[in-house]
Amino acid sequence: MPTDEPSPPETRDTREISATMDLALRIGELLLSSGAGASDVSAAMNNVAWACGLRGFTADVMFTELTMSHQASPEEPALIQIRQVRYREVDYGDLTGVDHLIRQLVAGEIDRVEAAARLNRISSTGHDRPRWSVTVALGVMGGGIGLVLGGDAVVVAVAAAAAMLVDALQLRMRRRRLPAFYQQVAGGLLATLLAVGVAATPAEVSPSLVISSSIVMLLAGVNFLGAIQDALTGFPLTASARILEAFLATAGVVAGVSGGLQVADVLGIDLGPVDPGAYSTAATPVMVVGGAVAAAAYAFSAYAPLRGLVPIAVMAGLAVGLYDVVNERGFGIAWSSALAALLLGLGSYPLAARARIPALVVVAAGITPLLPGLSIFRGLSLLATSASAALLAMVTAAAIAIALSSGAILGEYLAQPVRREARRLENKLAGPRLVGPLTVRAVRGVRRRTRRRTEPDSD
Repeated sequence: MPTDEPSPPETRDTREISATMDLALRIGELLLSSGAGASDVSAAMNNVAWACGLRGFTADVMFTELTMSHQASPEEPALIQIRQVRYREVDYGDLTGVDHLIRQLVAGEIDRVEAAARLNRISSTGHDRPRWSVTVALGVMGGGIGLVLGGDAVVVAVAAAAAMLVDALQLRMRRRRLPAFYQQVAGGLLATLLAVGVAATPAEVSPSLVISSSIVMLLAGVNFLGAIQDALTGFPLTASARILEAFLATAGVVAGVSGGLQVADVLGIDLGPVDPGAYSTAATPVMVVGGAVAAAAYAFSAYAPLRGLVPIAVMAGLAVGLYDVVNERGFGIAWSSALAALLLGLGSYPLAARARIPALVVVAAGITPLLPGLSIFRGLSLLATSASAALLAMVTAAAIAIALSSGAILGEYLAQPVRREARRLENKLAGPRLVGPLTVRAVRGVRRRTRRRTEPDSD
């Protein structure tokens, strides 16, 4: 007799299986290129496949490649799909849209066909703000970082101008498809030449502080932080690739700054003792304001929804304030960073849920003022002059990155609600989710209760 029950997985149509795998891979590609960790990407791909009824599959995440395979039985050949992850501009707007898509797919509110159509719209729709506003936001971010580092009005203005000019220059270079390394060299050179120009004026500013404030937006602290997160969550190969990318990007900045200092020497401009990467910190209230402004501006430049800017600014200000207070009490930079990241992880979950954005957006933007980019830069720049000082700077950078990553992840562990299947979920997924729901199985009870409410009574 005919039945309305779905056919078992082994009898599924090959085209439907391929379409499900393609949807999972495309979602994974967008998440990975938008800054999501490898563990989040893997969990999202698994959730999509489970929600679409696919069983007996495997999903693998690499830094530039995603792979899914499905084998219905040992006697049948496996279906394998591979998708290359191309470079994309970080877009938290698309990330938020995909996060909502995954949640609705998992909850049974949409099917695979509707999910694929919505993903097409997300990928093909342009940004909701003009490109010049992104450049201005990066300038505001540079000014906020200048405040955090204790700069005066001149330093803040130069840092803001450098950020906008560097962004405009790198945008032109990207359109000509020049590799990222050369973009970093050009950005570091331009930022240093601006500092040289300021030093040639009667203004009394520290060239080291001006250079440090001007190059912060070029430094690869986010990549280094993501590498540590991937290492902590069981993806060592992806972590290694991200670390290499971070060091290569920072080496480009070192080369550009060195070139700018050589230009100053040729022109006979006396900069005095220059220590690139050196910085101080402002008073706590100024640091809080600067950190909040920098985090919100970075989120705006990454196309985060406007409703999330205030929560991001609040969390970043609180994290920076806690960092400064704890550091002044003698806890050291690593423990101060860890406690600040722990606070950020704890607060990001409820605030992100209220603002209807992924927790990753709050964490990634809020942690921006605390990133170890300057320590990485200082370590690489000192390699030629003082190996011991360079080693100390690199160890400091690694300690900060590990503290920030572990603190943020621990905060997410503590913040996520405890459910009956929590132990099984954490064993299966190996960590809290910064993007997407925990798992398809976690919402089965919700879906059953929803069906009971919508079905008519048998009486």
